[in-house]
Amino acid sequence: MTNPDLIKQFGGKLLGIYTGAVLTKLIEIRYQLGLFEASRSGPATSAELSDRAGLNERYVREWLGAMATSGIYSYDPESKRYTLPEEHAALLTGGAAQNLAPMSRMINHFGTHLPALAACFREGGGIPYSAYRPVFTQCMDDIWRRIYDQQLVNGFIAAVPGLSDALTQGIHVLDIGCGTGHAINVLAREFPSSRFCGYDIAEDAIEVARAEARAIGLSNASFEVLDVTTLPNEPRFDLITAFDAIHDQKSPDLVLRGINRALAAGGTFLMIEFKFSSRVEENSDNPFAPLYYSFSLMHCMPVSLAVGGRGLGAVWGEHTARQLLAEAGFKTVEVLAAPRPQNCIFVCAN
Repeated sequence: MTNPDLIKQFGGKLLGIYTGAVLTKLIEIRYQLGLFEASRSGPATSAELSDRAGLNERYVREWLGAMATSGIYSYDPESKRYTLPEEHAALLTGGAAQNLAPMSRMINHFGTHLPALAACFREGGGIPYSAYRPVFTQCMDDIWRRIYDQQLVNGFIAAVPGLSDALTQGIHVLDIGCGTGHAINVLAREFPSSRFCGYDIAEDAIEVARAEARAIGLSNASFEVLDVTTLPNEPRFDLITAFDAIHDQKSPDLVLRGINRALAAGGTFLMIEFKFSSRVEENSDNPFAPLYYSFSLMHCMPVSLAVGGRGLGAVWGEHTARQLLAEAGFKTVEVLAAPRPQNCIFVCAN
């Protein structure tokens, strides 16, 4: 016998899920068109906001209706003005890491691959990384660039005792899966006595990285197109980093072994990954878990499985990570808190 109250309760939850899904699309529209930034100038009617943004009033008015009734904006019926509260603007505008609006583009981009994902459910296999590009590369750059600017030096690096001092004195650093290279360029500018190198399989991303290094005038940063499953034994590095990159690999075990071999004596490997357990039941109370299991299903897993990989997924968790790191030859692994609550830092030594 079904319980009507539980049906009603779940119906409310389902309504919230579907509402969030469509609002995600409307947040991306704002991100493309600058509506949130235009709103920071102060309360506005739909006509005033459309004038500020240079957009069609009728479409802006309907968009504002969704924003107001969802609680993203407030609305004054007497003046007919809409207001984006400063506390909301802090999470939807600006160049800081706390601006979560770029996530909307990532989510909506993943949605375009649902037919291919459904085929994977029926037939197995995966979706090649090339199918996600260049949009995925652009999304990752947009999200992580803000994080690196605000939290890389004073957050991730500062969390590891003695690492800032070592970089100041001068060491040799490699970033695995560097993407558009912004992390390397930020570090190279901050620590001019150290030498930095970035490897990534995407040629266009590497070109962006090189162009940025030239624009900044860096002489201590270089980038190479390289499949990181075949890391050369030379040169050796004092520090190797991997930001949200290992779990996507076809052969994470081979990559980790290669990293271990590429470390100089006394070197350190920093693996920044998502902060989850390898056991579903232990993630039940983690508010990030549903989102990252979904991201994993829509990108991380199929990209790996498309090339016959292990398909670890984003929620491979600490237990599995420690097991693979030990098998790769790392003798000590310490897990530190990261400046982002959904991440952690594995500090590994061989």
